[in-house]
Amino acid sequence: MTHRPFDEHLHRFPQPGSRPHPTAHPPGPWGATAEPDPAQIDPAVLGALLDRHGWRRRGGAAGRYTRWTPPGPVAGGTSLLVPESRAFPDCEDLIGEALTALARSAAPSARDVLVGLTVPSDEIRWLRDIPQGPSGTVSWTAQEQLRSAARQMLLAGALAARGRAGYYGARHRRQAQALLEGVLVGPAPGGRSLTAFVPVQTGRAVAVRLAHALQATREAIDYRRAAGGMEAFDTAVQAGVSRELTEAVIALVRGSEGARITLDWSPAAGVPQGCAARMEPVEFSAGDLPALREAGARYLQEEPSVPVRITGTVVRMRRSGPRGPGTVRLRVLAGAEVPHVRVALDEDSYRTAGHAHLVGMPIRLIGRLESRGGFRRLTDASGVTPVPVDEAERDRLMKSLQENLDFFGEAGDEED
Repeated sequence: MTHRPFDEHLHRFPQPGSRPHPTAHPPGPWGATAEPDPAQIDPAVLGALLDRHGWRRRGGAAGRYTRWTPPGPVAGGTSLLVPESRAFPDCEDLIGEALTALARSAAPSARDVLVGLTVPSDEIRWLRDIPQGPSGTVSWTAQEQLRSAARQMLLAGALAARGRAGYYGARHRRQAQALLEGVLVGPAPGGRSLTAFVPVQTGRAVAVRLAHALQATREAIDYRRAAGGMEAFDTAVQAGVSRELTEAVIALVRGSEGARITLDWSPAAGVPQGCAARMEPVEFSAGDLPALREAGARYLQEEPSVPVRITGTVVRMRRSGPRGPGTVRLRVLAGAEVPHVRVALDEDSYRTAGHAHLVGMPIRLIGRLESRGGFRRLTDASGVTPVPVDEAERDRLMKSLQENLDFFGEAGDEED
């Protein structure tokens, strides 16, 4: 059987680059205000963000305020005065002036500081070592590859935050995508790097799990090179390593001379438990690709099938003739964290499933969710039983039947 790419449905989840900048639009789904409120800004957090993004401290009045200038030669001579604490009498005014100066600054890092203040976030950065074109640019294809790999990596972290597995397939995908709803993106000039701002409130578990998983991946590759065994990849699953993550790292490194991922914790939220205050960058190179491919294949092959008891609504039926066994596609309501499954049924069970749908009832059955094909197929199905539902749900199911006149197929097989 041909395995589908693990990211075949990624186009459905909101891409990090699709959300508007919080400083330029009304409140968004991340709960941020249009601009940072000076009354709510901790001067220590502002200073930490400026330092993180390369701003230079130029002195100031000791015990009262510090002066910061942007990194590199920036036109306009932007200079910020940041009070040492909120005990300073004009603290709010100084912070307000600093925010205005940041909003007007030509320094790209000024925007990143504003995002960190508006939406307390853990910052994940990807940097690919690729040849540059005129004026430091890169090709459109290289930029798309970077964004796609970063998106895959965030999804792998979100999947690991839901539960540990060597291969997820379609499992947990909707829930993982929901964890990424508020992620913001800040591309750096030139297209060689990308920064994701993962809101602490909704996404810290994703950032923590991804940090541990990347470190475990690096250690497992090093062990594979030194000892020749894959045992480290087996134990790395508990740290969040999966086929989805190895595929994301491969996508990031492929076509480059190497890639580096860094993670900085939100200074407003502090360091999460069990993590170092400063996470060391994790680097991968083209020489790591064979081990990553071997690990991905190993995860795919060894992830076991899962016994389940599923309740679902029939959305399509197929068989080669008017009688005999057939294949049913179910929209899963309960029993498995996948949106749909396909199941082969004998003639009696197929007839039961068809009757249940015609009267607006889901069915319940047991079987094994197979890893082959991405956990989209149920095998050894038995015990097909209609499940009573209330009138409102019955009416909705009947309406669905009327709107899908091609519900019963004659031959062939549908795509998942």
